[in-house]
Amino acid sequence: MRKLKSASATDIESRDRKVRETVEQILEDVARRGDAAVRELSIKFDGLDREDYRLSGQEIEECLSKLSERDLNDIKFAQEQVRNFAEAQRGTMLDLEVETLPGVFLGHKHIPVQSVGCYVPGGKYPLLASAHMSIITAKVAGVPRVITCAPPYQGEPAPAIVAAQYLAGADEIYCLGGVQAVAAMAVGTETIRPVDMLVGPGNAFVAEAKRQLFGRVGIDLFAGPTETLVIADETVDGELCATDLLGQAEHGPDSPAILLTTSEKLARETMKEIERLLEVLPTAAIARQAWENHGEVIVCDSDEEMVKVADEIASEHVQVMTKDPQFFLDNMKNYGALFLGPRTNVAYGDKVIGTNHTLPTRKAARYTGGLWVGKFLKTCTYQRVDNDQSSAIIGEYCSRLCALEGFAGHGEQANIRVRRYGGKNVPYAGIAE
Repeated sequence: MRKLKSASATDIESRDRKVRETVEQILEDVARRGDAAVRELSIKFDGLDREDYRLSGQEIEECLSKLSERDLNDIKFAQEQVRNFAEAQRGTMLDLEVETLPGVFLGHKHIPVQSVGCYVPGGKYPLLASAHMSIITAKVAGVPRVITCAPPYQGEPAPAIVAAQYLAGADEIYCLGGVQAVAAMAVGTETIRPVDMLVGPGNAFVAEAKRQLFGRVGIDLFAGPTETLVIADETVDGELCATDLLGQAEHGPDSPAILLTTSEKLARETMKEIERLLEVLPTAAIARQAWENHGEVIVCDSDEEMVKVADEIASEHVQVMTKDPQFFLDNMKNYGALFLGPRTNVAYGDKVIGTNHTLPTRKAARYTGGLWVGKFLKTCTYQRVDNDQSSAIIGEYCSRLCALEGFAGHGEQANIRVRRYGGKNVPYAGIAE
């Protein structure tokens, strides 16, 4: 393995400390002062002053009226794809009950979270796709109350985002952005009832707010800047690779974009194409920063080595354009989502194809997948014993195991049932023989 381009070193620790301290102060302020703090922060950061940040039915209709019929149909098409896949996923999650011993039944039920707050980023770009991914998936899981927050776009509610939120089935829609929105949904204010779970992507401040609130509420996952890894060989060209790398680098100046290849010729062609495209790409100001500071080009000797390196990187998005994409599906273990073959790409996943685009970053793919219908379901177990004999038999084992641990009170929970259902005289705080 050799690197033709490496990422630049950045002072991540100092930046993270500043973000952490800022978020902590805002969360405390919203918890203490509620709506007043939310309003002040919204004016300060988003320039939006309202008595009530929840959108009325009339405001929602006005947003819908600003979109063309084609725009609305396109949104509906994307949402249908997300809904279809989420419903298929939900269909795989079955309740269970099994008889493990005569009269002993163990089981689990999948119970929806009762309220979810979905953050939809949109201050820089109106990212309406995030509404599909969170709201629809929660509703398919059966969540009764789904509320949404999205920042204003150019000083007012973003019509496309509002349409996406409404058509996806949001129960409450708020024009609120940033940490103040996340805080309001999690801790509640005079006008916003708190939720049980927070989901959705956002900038570093939103991600840090979710991290600090985790435990008080559930979250989908810890998400950082968008990451993309392109795995390619000589079966594709530099223009295609460069396009897919820059297509994700435009997310933000701190978005890693990495090319992993077995072809040094392709690697150099891709770097040349990136420089060419950066001269014409409308979002080049952002994409160039990401590429210069966080872009990498790595040349490997084999597909097997590329799998090893890719699993170490554990990227959020992995685009595979090789002669045998199935090899990577069969062998890779650490990734947020795979995009197999040159006919698909990360933008399809981000916007329309149906898989969820809220995915793990910063190597979290080592231990979790992305947002899906199962994230909104609690798998809760139960047990039932229907006959005296089985209760007494299990009770004897439990009595002795509790004694091994020194838990006399636990042991008595077993012993009393051995006495009553098994007819054995076990001394109080004793051990069933």
